[in-house]
Amino acid sequence: MKITLYGAAGEVTGSAYLVEADRARVLVDFGMFQGGARAQEKNTLPPKLAAKALDAVLVTHAHLDHTGRLPLLLKGGFQGPIHATDATRELTGLILHDSAKVQEYDIQRVNRKRLRAGEPPLEPLYSHAEVEQTLTLFRSVQFERPQPVAEGITARFVEAGHMLGSASIQLTIAERGQTRKVVFSGDLGPRGLALVRDAVPLEQADLVFLESTYGDRDHKPPRETLAEFRDIIEKAVERRARILVPAFAVGRTQQILFRLEELFCEGTIKPFPVYLDSPMAIAATKIYQQHPDLFDEEANDLERRCGAVRQNPHLRTCETPQESMALNDATGPCLIMAGAGMCNAGRILHHLRHGLWRPETVVLIVAFQVEGSLGRLLVDGAKEVSIFGEKISVKAEIHTLNGFSAHAGQSELLRWFEHLAPAQPKVVLTHGETRGREPLAKLIRERFSLEAELPTLGSSATL
Repeated sequence: MKITLYGAAGEVTGSAYLVEADRARVLVDFGMFQGGARAQEKNTLPPKLAAKALDAVLVTHAHLDHTGRLPLLLKGGFQGPIHATDATRELTGLILHDSAKVQEYDIQRVNRKRLRAGEPPLEPLYSHAEVEQTLTLFRSVQFERPQPVAEGITARFVEAGHMLGSASIQLTIAERGQTRKVVFSGDLGPRGLALVRDAVPLEQADLVFLESTYGDRDHKPPRETLAEFRDIIEKAVERRARILVPAFAVGRTQQILFRLEELFCEGTIKPFPVYLDSPMAIAATKIYQQHPDLFDEEANDLERRCGAVRQNPHLRTCETPQESMALNDATGPCLIMAGAGMCNAGRILHHLRHGLWRPETVVLIVAFQVEGSLGRLLVDGAKEVSIFGEKISVKAEIHTLNGFSAHAGQSELLRWFEHLAPAQPKVVLTHGETRGREPLAKLIRERFSLEAELPTLGSSATL
C-alpha cells in the first residue's frame, strides 16, 4: 500500500492524499493551494494522479484548501463517487461556486492585460457549470457508520470538530490477506468551538496523517477569549458604537453570531441589531441552521432556552449592494459583520472607509491577518491606511481576538493523538509549515517514542 501526497506537505494548503492498494485507488481531499508565489501554478491535476483510474474520492470537510481542485478531477475523466457528509456537500457547493466567481473575475482582469499585449486569453480553472457537475457525484455518509467506498476499502467518518460536517476518516484496507487501518485527521477543531461537537478520537491505526497547522503553539483559552469578547461588546454598547467585524463567511461568522446570541439570551447585554452583510455568509448561516443534528450540547441548550440558534432573532441580513450601502445610516449600538475576513476585498472595505476615521467606531478583528493585508496594518497599529486609493485616518478603536480559531492548538493535537499512540502507528505530519511540524514531531518523539515523518510534495508513505 502506498499513499502519495499531492498537497499540504510542508505547507498548510492543497490537501490531497492518493491511496493506492492492490485492488483500488482512492483520493482523500483535493484542495486548492492558497497564498505563496507558486500557489497558482500548483493548482493543477497532476498527471500521475490518473483521475480517470480513481475508484472514489473522500472529503474531510468543505474548506477550499480541501475541496478547491475537485472539479479538475472531472476534467481528467473521473466519474466515480465523492463521499462526504451532507453538510460538507452543501458547504462545498457554496465554496466552489464562490471560487468559480472569483476566478472568473480575476481571469477577466488578467485577460484584458493579455489582450493589450497581444497574448492569447487564459481560462479559469473551472466554471460554475463544472462545479454543478462535480456536486452531482457527491454521496452522503453518516458519522460513525463504516461504509464500503471501493473494493477492499471501508471508510469510517468521525466528528473532527473543525466546522459543520467536518470529519476525520479511518480507512480499513484489506490487502493480500492483511487488514490495515489508515487515519486522516483532517483539520481538527479545538474543544468548545461554538455550535459543532468536539472532535472524536480514534484508537486504531497502522498509519496516521496528522495535521500540524498549530503544532508549535496553543491558543488563548476559550474562557479568556469569551470574557474579553463580552468586555469589548459591553463597552461598545455603553458608547453606542458601531462595531465592524471582518469575518470569514463559513465558520467564523457563525461562531460570532452564536456568541452574540448567547450574551443576549443570558441578559448580559441588551439586544441590538446585528447586520450580516455578505451573501455568502448568509447562505452559509442558513446551511448551519438546517443541521441542528450536528449541533453540540451548548448550542442545543441555547436553542431550548431562547430559540436563538436556528433563527438568530436579532440578525438582519443584507443581500444587495443597496442594503449594504444603507448601513452607512445605521446608528449604534449595532454590529456589522462583512467579508472579507482579511480586509483584502469585499464589503468590509466600504464599511472601514466609512468608519475608521470616526472615534466612535469599534473594529473587532477575530481572524488571522496575513502580512501586508489591510487587516494586518490595523492590527499593527497603523495611524493611516489607504482604501480604494483614498487615505483614511485611523481613529477607531481596534481590538484583536485571537481565540476564535477553528484549529486545535498543540496540546489538543497531542491529546487527540494520544488515543492512537498505544497502537504504535507510523506518523506523518501534514497540513503545517516547518514551524508547526518540527515542534510537534519533537513532542511526539518525547512523549510517545514515535518518529514522525515530515513529507515533501509528491513523496509517499508506505505500509
